[in-house]
Amino acid sequence: QLHLTMSEKNELSKSLGMVQKELQEKESEMIREISEYQDKLHQAEKDHQATLTEVNRKNKVEIQACQDKVNSLEHFISSQKMEIEHLKSNKEELNNFLKEANRTLGELQKIKVR
Repeated sequence: QLHLTMSEKNELSKSLGMVQKELQEKESEMIREISEYQDKLHQAEKDHQATLTEVNRKNKVEIQACQDKVNSLEHFISSQKMEIEHLKSNKEELNNFLKEANRTLGELQKIKVR
């Protein structure tokens, strides 16, 4: 009986040793995989940050270009408003001149008719 029990103990010890070895191998494999995934995650985060930085840079450039265009258009609109006011003033002067010329012409025609 003792011999049988010792034999079972040896078999169980062997099995336990094999299970422990298998668990250690699986643990090592899992640690390696975790390390690989962490490296991939770190690289993905770096790539993502680089992409964000580039997109932000491009957006700033585009925003500045749009702001410059807005400023240019505002300046153009302002100069056009000034030109319109100048043309209105000229039109009024010309209308006054035309009225005066017509009045003078009318007086000259009256003098001529007499």
